[in-house]
Amino acid sequence: MHSSHSRRAPVAGAALATAALAVGLLAPTVHAAPAAPTTPTPAATSAPDIPVANVKAHLAQLQQIAKANGGNRAHGRSGYKASLDYVKGKLDAAGFATSVQQFSSSGATGYNLIADWPGGDTSRTLMAGAHLDSVTEGPGINDNGSGSAGILETALAVSRAQLKPDKHLRFAWWGAEELGMVGSRHYVDSLATDDRSRISGYLNFDMIGSPNPGYFVYDDDPTLEKVFKDYFATLSIPTEIETEGDGRSDHAPFKNAGIPVGGLFSGADYTKTAAQAQKWGGSAGKEFDACYHASCDTSANIDDTALDHNSDAIAYALWQLATGTSSS
Repeated sequence: MHSSHSRRAPVAGAALATAALAVGLLAPTVHAAPAAPTTPTPAATSAPDIPVANVKAHLAQLQQIAKANGGNRAHGRSGYKASLDYVKGKLDAAGFATSVQQFSSSGATGYNLIADWPGGDTSRTLMAGAHLDSVTEGPGINDNGSGSAGILETALAVSRAQLKPDKHLRFAWWGAEELGMVGSRHYVDSLATDDRSRISGYLNFDMIGSPNPGYFVYDDDPTLEKVFKDYFATLSIPTEIETEGDGRSDHAPFKNAGIPVGGLFSGADYTKTAAQAQKWGGSAGKEFDACYHASCDTSANIDDTALDHNSDAIAYALWQLATGTSSS
């Protein structure tokens, strides 16, 4: 996540998700009249469990890339391009149509990676994105290897399922986020007005494995907020509205262009309160990620449970929004 000089105080006591998903159907009696045909809704039941071991394997690769390239994966450095090549190779092999978009920032060439899953209504394109660059101070495994790996493994799950979504699915890995959302802003600015109108929603995942995690949901769009809250309600995990990252990650350029945005976040350098520790566990009075923007943001700087839950939530949201009848 991009640093901000103006820190906002976190909002306590945000609304919790209270509605659980309905389960089961009434058993028909022998004399019941035939039921009226209904539209199948596979989205609610068919989202796969994302293997956290697979997500962690991607993080291990990003850690190795950083180690081999001066300790980081920052914009303009060899570690960033190696990270992009790793992700692109996985997606190409899985049947995605990938493209690399170049831009310039701070005297260096930057790269966005865009991956489209064939099929679906391109006039209703659902995007999921994460920034792939780290700061120069460290390998950036939670910030933001975690989000990058989570959407990568979800994309690979789309391929394994040979998903045929109603909406068109597009994934993106952004460059130079740490310099001020440069890559994602370049992408949005390069879209024609008609192409912007085709994006029905953009979901952002920036830091989803924080070692002292919270469960924060973007509240920018009610439909996109609800799908994540519904998922965490099935796990009996309370959520809070995400405020720490407002305007500080790659959803901002999309939101500013009038595109509905949503996403998840597990916390950065704000301090976990006693109330938050009571409902989520972890350590009160400690930062959500004490290694935020530091050299210790390594593959050891990850909470596996948060990474697992958030990766599963990504898949749930994509299946629900892309194969259901949601308006977003």
